[in-house]
Amino acid sequence: MAVKKQFDSFQDLLSHSDVPVLVDFYATWCGPCQMMSPIIEQVNAQLKNRLQVVKIDTDRYPQLASQHNIQALPTLVLFKDGKPVHRIEGVVQAAQLVQRLQSLI
Repeated sequence: MAVKKQFDSFQDLLSHSDVPVLVDFYATWCGPCQMMSPIIEQVNAQLKNRLQVVKIDTDRYPQLASQHNIQALPTLVLFKDGKPVHRIEGVVQAAQLVQRLQSLI
């Protein structure tokens, strides 16, 4: 299950993580985003010590969505060492997502 944490800034969150950070850019009204939610939970459970999962509501944080050029929802962005290294748009099944992420983390 995702854990709610407070950070001074998004960059602060990225730079203080010891593991890669998978950011799920979503919106509460987005049907495909709702489909991805249990998939993200599965991936988080499978890769829990190798990856940190963060969910960002693009309606609440539009400046972050704009800054990271989020055009479609859901969009997953994998950050390593504070920098984006991989982007996935749309719904992806858990097994495919784990396979793609394992080669990057």
